Amino acid sequence: MDTSALRKLTTACLAALALSACGGDDDNDPAPAPPAEAGFQLQLLHFADMDGATGALQNVEPFSAVLDALRAEYPDNTLVLSSGDNFIPGPRYFAAADPAMDGVPGVAVAGNGRADIAMLNAMGLQGAAVGNHDLDGGTAEFAGILAAEGNYPGARFPYLSANLDFTTDANLAGLVQSDGQSLAAMPNGLSGYGTVEVGGETLGVIGASTPSLGNITSTGDITINPSSGGNQALADVLQPKIDELRDQGVDKIIMLAHMQTLSVEKELATLLEGVDIIVAGGSNTLLADDNDRLRDGDSAADDYPLTFTSAADEPVLVVNTDGDYKYLGRLVVRFDDDGVLLTDSLDDTVNGAYVTDETMAENLEGTPNSDVTTIVTALEDVLAARDGNILGRTAVYLDGRRNQVRTQETNLGNLTADANLWLSRQYDPSVQVSIKNGGGIRDDIGYFVIPPGSTSEDDLEFFPPAANESAGKAEGDISQFDLEGSLRFNNTLTVGDVTAAELHQLLEHAVAKVEGVAGQFPQVAGLRFSFDPTRQGLRSTANGDDVDQAGERVRSLALVDDNGAVLDTLVQNGAVVGDANRVIRLVTLGFLATEGGSGLGGDGYPFDFPLENRIDLDAEAIPGGGSNLATFANPGSEQDALAEYLLDRIGESTPFNQAETDADQDLRIQNLSRRTDTVLP
Repeated sequence: MDTSALRKLTTACLAALALSACGGDDDNDPAPAPPAEAGFQLQLLHFADMDGATGALQNVEPFSAVLDALRAEYPDNTLVLSSGDNFIPGPRYFAAADPAMDGVPGVAVAGNGRADIAMLNAMGLQGAAVGNHDLDGGTAEFAGILAAEGNYPGARFPYLSANLDFTTDANLAGLVQSDGQSLAAMPNGLSGYGTVEVGGETLGVIGASTPSLGNITSTGDITINPSSGGNQALADVLQPKIDELRDQGVDKIIMLAHMQTLSVEKELATLLEGVDIIVAGGSNTLLADDNDRLRDGDSAADDYPLTFTSAADEPVLVVNTDGDYKYLGRLVVRFDDDGVLLTDSLDDTVNGAYVTDETMAENLEGTPNSDVTTIVTALEDVLAARDGNILGRTAVYLDGRRNQVRTQETNLGNLTADANLWLSRQYDPSVQVSIKNGGGIRDDIGYFVIPPGSTSEDDLEFFPPAANESAGKAEGDISQFDLEGSLRFNNTLTVGDVTAAELHQLLEHAVAKVEGVAGQFPQVAGLRFSFDPTRQGLRSTANGDDVDQAGERVRSLALVDDNGAVLDTLVQNGAVVGDANRVIRLVTLGFLATEGGSGLGGDGYPFDFPLENRIDLDAEAIPGGGSNLATFANPGSEQDALAEYLLDRIGESTPFNQAETDADQDLRIQNLSRRTDTVLP
């Protein structure tokens, strides 16, 4: 008898009600089988925010192995879903458009973002919510990623969002499918909701996207609902769509909700009727059980799953995992015959966040998906060439971590803000200040580890970029690959005039949601300011658009020269001093200064005033095309600015050496809950 058969026999023996079921009973009568469990059992495997950190590609193969191993445990009762942000403009996104990707199985026809979709196809993704980063390339590029072209199959699954109307956008209208169809019948499609057969049962899957989409990505002519009214208004938009599913006789419904902030999904769980499970997305919040093994330096924000009571007084579960293929969420749950969750069936030894590393794959006896391996190898070959294009050096870790760049000044934030200011002065020497949003910095440059034997984040050790011998990259070298990963949006730069009062207002907006780790938090150059997070932040209407109350957080603000000496005091004790209309020349991101549907700029920046003497820095705007030592990025873009700055100012003999500091030591952006105010002389 082979070992696998023995294992099966042993399991059968233990499961029987009497040992005689395995033979040896005096009467040779078979023992009665254990009673069948009532209702329907589902295994939901889910993920979100797989949007392109530079190290994420290393996680994809073990992720695929873990996914396949878990799916094999419930081969007929498994559903695989994503709550959005499956890709983002960045290294692997653009690498997919390299001619070397032509003919790669699953991709076939090179194009931005197509390798990400090809990997998801190979892993059997069945449906996804529309996340904000899925639209960062604009609606035409989104359509080109979803639709088939030649041998490129496009997305073999639909993207779902019940509160977005895609028919109003010319690029996407042709991909719209009727609501309520089988997910399998809507490849390459866009819809509000669909159904899926799992284990002989029909389940409903509905998508929802944050109503703030228009402020944080490139939505084209998509109609976003609701336009105002907060979470209750969103629930009012979604409930009729849920009711349509229920009218089809569907009594088990999963919502893929890409809301950016887990608190919104939590509240939706209590406002809606008929939804059983909400898969959250966009917040990168790691939910996990106490018995889940996590990656070094990670900690769970809360338990897995979170349990709420719906507006119909029935249980609702909310789940989420961290992104970048680092974890796979697993929820095994039963429903009764009426489609109501049986929360007593939840088992925390089965459910939770599964770390997707080689150790977990080996423990589960999972094998990486061969198609995924082929795609990953092709991307790595393209990226290796880019990692060999060296632009500068750093002696220190450059901090681009999400929680840092969205709450405080960082050394990487300073470096890229300085670079933007430097490049803009190549065109116009009168530019005085630089402001960008921290949310535009998507990754660090360097790496960190936790020492053996420690589990405390306080013990993290930080290092400059690692060497890549195969690409000719030495330790500390900053490459094209590093820049493309950190500044993956590669926004254009815009120069214009603002008044002292307007600059004050922009910074009030920038720090208004620091406690929410919001992407609007600034990184700056040419100025220094302090803020008090305990005071009233800039308050806006429920949908986050029109400002109805000025903030009181910015306490001091000064223009400074390149050595940090004060040139002009703009704000003292929270009030503008001197002429409020005096003009300051500013460089910022085109994204922030581009008016959205609300009349505000990206990330809600209040550029609802005319930006006088505006110049968008591009190849035509900068005399002679600007400095042209770096040619991989568009002239006048963020990546180009930092590359040119590094090549001009920071060479092998003068590596960047400004180490990251804690908030109590920051000078450009002084948080008065962490330090005293030293902005003004």
